[in-house]
Order: sequence, then structure tokens, then C-alpha cells
Amino acid sequence: MQSFDVVVVGAGPAGGHCARKLAQKGYRVLLMERYKDFDTNSFSSSGTPNETLTRYELPESIVGSFWNQIDIVTSNQTGSWRSSTIQGSVLDFAKLRSFLAQETQFHQGEVWLNCLYVSHEVLENQRLRVQVRREKQDVTIETKLLIDATGPNRSVMYANLKEQPEMISGTGVEFLIQVDEAAYDRSAKALTFFLGYKWMPKGYSWIFPMSDRQLKVGAGIVNLEHEYVKEMKPLKHYIQLIIDEHIKPEQYEIVERHGGTVRYSLGLKDKYVEGNTLAIGDAVSTINFLGGEGIRHAMQSAEIAVSYIDRYLQGKTQTFDGYQDEMHRVFLKDWTISEKLGLKKYLADSDRLVDRVVNYLRPLKLEDVVDILFYYKFEKASKGLGSYIWRKFKSFWAKVFSKV
Repeated sequence: MQSFDVVVVGAGPAGGHCARKLAQKGYRVLLMERYKDFDTNSFSSSGTPNETLTRYELPESIVGSFWNQIDIVTSNQTGSWRSSTIQGSVLDFAKLRSFLAQETQFHQGEVWLNCLYVSHEVLENQRLRVQVRREKQDVTIETKLLIDATGPNRSVMYANLKEQPEMISGTGVEFLIQVDEAAYDRSAKALTFFLGYKWMPKGYSWIFPMSDRQLKVGAGIVNLEHEYVKEMKPLKHYIQLIIDEHIKPEQYEIVERHGGTVRYSLGLKDKYVEGNTLAIGDAVSTINFLGGEGIRHAMQSAEIAVSYIDRYLQGKTQTFDGYQDEMHRVFLKDWTISEKLGLKKYLADSDRLVDRVVNYLRPLKLEDVVDILFYYKFEKASKGLGSYIWRKFKSFWAKVFSKV
């Protein structure tokens, strides 16, 4: 029977980064991935700011493209913000996961693909016996610690779905399309978001550029009732609408289709620790409810967990007290605000109000918009509000004097 210090279940950004960091520290690590390769289930919109590559030591080889522009398209108008400098990248999700797994192996960790977690039990010595199914064969392993990085499934922390706290789910579908050069150039170097009833009621849609004239075109919804919109069309309808009416390619080819469902705990009420089992990433709702961004937050959660795991394996502590509190210190305040704004934006706002928000933001620099969208510095929106009110004031008096 093989024995490890840590077994990480799930080789997404959280699991892969956790295994990588622990392997770098010299621990015996096993990283498990349920799919046979990293190209399978390669769903992620993956737009991220510059900080992600430097903070998590990621190579440019995993980047699909770089961006220096953000466009927000509503049912009635478009807001556009551009900078002379690169503000971020769009990651190739499969290459990211593959890189993290390769890093784990480089530092003598093991990576098992096509390996499904089945169950675990606690032994008398507090070690864990884990049952997995690897390439259709039942395998038993032992470990000191077990990490749940299974994302919305939460397969390790909860043996029964009924034990989980109340969740809100969101569903996303994404097409990877190859387009002609002219169509690609119109969307290159920009993250484009679509809001409003026309483009995506109950959520938002997007275009993210990749390499080789490829574009990610996606749509995501919150699976709750909308205050005004009572009928929804299939998600692929809204993706096709973007292709036909916004991208307008002379020709295109659908390279692949993928999708998934995320499950989010309002108030971050997930189970973080149970004995020698810890949860990280989307298994503890690190995806942001407002923007749907999760990759760098998942990796941040992994780094927080690694600090506690390291102390435990060094014998400096016998518990993981403080892990959940630290995660809440990092995420809870911003996530609570994002929850309220997201529920309002996606399920209650009218098209008119969505347009007004874009007008508030219009005077801002791209760097300010990045701070709002990616770093949740919502107070910066007030800069745009002041300019919006001033423009309205000048417009009003211009009309008055024109009649004099």
C-alpha cells in the first residue's frame, strides 16, 4: 500500500497549486485528477490581472493572450476603457493545470490521472485510508492529510449532498471558436462583457481572445428567479447572438464546446476542516459571486492552506485551528458585498439601471475599472458617479440656455 504525507483530490488551480507548493517543500504528495488528461473539461473564462502571473510564478507559456482593454456591452450601449499598457492576460486553463501538475512531478510529487476519489476512513493512528478508482482498478492508499479540491462537487468533505449548506448555483457554457483575421482583430486585446436582457438575463456573457485567431465566447446565469424576466432561452442562444450580432465573422469554426455548474455558499458557510481533511478552492466558495472569477482566488486559498499544512507536518501544531478564520478574513467581507451586488445586478436590475452603471464608469481610467472588477474596490465607482452627475448638470443647463 502506498503512503503519502498529503493526498490532494482534484487538479484544478487550487489543487494543483497546493500540491506544487507542498512538493516544493519536500513532502510526499499525490495529486489526483478524475479526467484522463487536462484538455478534458477545460472550462474557464480565465481573464485575470497582471498580478496573477507574478504572484503565483506562472510562465507566459500558459497565456492565451494579453489584454489592455475592457468593453462592457449592454442592451443599448457600449462602454470602452483602454490603456497603453498591458493590464492582464487570458489563461489557457488546460495549460495552467498541466503546468501545475508538471511542477508537482518535478519536485518528486506523484500525479495520477483518470483517478476517482471514492471514500476515506480515519485509522486509529489518525492517518487516513483512502479508496480510489484508478484506471478502472480499485486502489487503497494511506495519507496523513487529505485535501478536498473537487470544486463544486465537494466530494471529500461531504459524503452526502444533503449535509451541505444551502447553495446557489450558476451554470455556464463556453464555445471556443476560430474566426477570420478581421473578426479576431476586432476582439483582440480586450475583455468584452455583455449585460442586459438582450445579451444575458440573469447573468452575463463574454468574449475573451485566445491565440491563433481563437475566441472564447461564453454565457453564464444564476439559477434563481429574475424579478422581471420570466422566460429564458438556452445559453447557446445567447452565445450565437454574440457571434452573429457582435463578432460578425465572415466565417468561423467551433473548435470545442464546454460548460459546467458552480455551487456557491452564501456567507461562506462551507465546511473547511474535518479532522485531517481540509477543503480549498471552490470547495469553500472562493469563486467570486459578482464576477465569477475564481482561478487566482483558488490559488490564494491553496497558499493559505499550505501554511497550516506545513506547520502540522512539521509537528508544530496538532490542529488546523485558525484556517477557516483566516480564509474568512481574506474573503468574507468582499464576498458579502459581491453577493449583494450580484443578486441585485443579475436578478433585479432593469436595462435602464444597467446602462446607468456603465455611464457612471465611463469617465474612469481602465486601471480604475480593473480595481473595481478584479480587486472589488467598489468605492472607486463613486469617482465616476461624480463625473456622471456633473455631465448631467451641464447638459441640463445647456438645454435651459438654448431656450433663452
